[in-house]
Amino acid sequence: MHFAFSEDQTLLRDTVRDVLAKECAPEVVRRVWTGSNEERVPVWGTLAENGFVGMAASEAAGGMSMSEVDLALVLEEAGYAALPGPIVESALAGLPLLEQLSAGTPHAAWVERVVSGEATLGLYFERQSLALHAPLADLLLVVRGDALYAVPRAEAGLVAQTAVDRATSVATLDYKPSPAHLVARGAAAQVAIQLAYERAALGNACVMVGLARRMLDLAVAYAKDREQFGKPIGAQQAVQHHLANAAGRIAFAQPVVYRAAWALANRDRAGGESRREAELAVSMAKIYAEEAARFVAKVALQVHGAIGYTIECDLHFFMKRVWTLAPFYGTAAVHRARIGAHIL
Repeated sequence: MHFAFSEDQTLLRDTVRDVLAKECAPEVVRRVWTGSNEERVPVWGTLAENGFVGMAASEAAGGMSMSEVDLALVLEEAGYAALPGPIVESALAGLPLLEQLSAGTPHAAWVERVVSGEATLGLYFERQSLALHAPLADLLLVVRGDALYAVPRAEAGLVAQTAVDRATSVATLDYKPSPAHLVARGAAAQVAIQLAYERAALGNACVMVGLARRMLDLAVAYAKDREQFGKPIGAQQAVQHHLANAAGRIAFAQPVVYRAAWALANRDRAGGESRREAELAVSMAKIYAEEAARFVAKVALQVHGAIGYTIECDLHFFMKRVWTLAPFYGTAAVHRARIGAHIL
């Protein structure tokens, strides 16, 4: 299979990169970290205004009808910037799910609100122990068996919890299904819900790759600036080898993640990937991306030393984001088990 991103896709990536460099610099993440949730609003508004939040929604809903391949590089850049907020849940996983299943119901009004940036989505699957981004999401999509419920935040029975990454909000959920919140149920709904899970896992993997790239860049920059015995620590071969190994992990993870995006985008097309093969590709992507991000976090922390864990150092924003996001939408262990089940 020959695969390469198109000129339009790389241009989109570069545009998002520029926007996030201006609107989501480490100082912004730092202010969110220390409790200023209002700092999220301008960033999210800018992304929505430029159409990035609604990329996967249909043109009729104000979106761009873009595929998983189109969003892969965008979400990677969101990870590189440590963008706070439910970008995967709103842009890739939750929004298409809500648009597809809510057609003809009162819940459909939320779609345009999310596309415009007026509202954000959270996504909760039964297998999760925590609801990611739920305390700040305006609408929480809750899966119960073969049913999807659209639950306003105030009615979801949320109890906010503290994550190791203070810029990421999590909560426990005590929600009892209500007919008023029911969006859809049955076999067709279950297929759409499974696809949303695959998209969420893929989006998580894309973000992990972006986080890993940023941590490596920070470690390389620190190795060039930090001096011991009169020369930069990066001049030491032992440090160089660690950084080279980290770069290798990222280089192996990226194409696996991109292939998973292609497999999901082509799962139902003639000559494309089957749904089973797409699920396997997503599991491989989650495994490679999570393990690469954890490895790079470890190396970057070793290069920085103890200061890398402190709030004064930008590294900890990205490192702790990895630790917080990794368990969601299936850990590497869960996805290994899924691959094993498919094989056997």
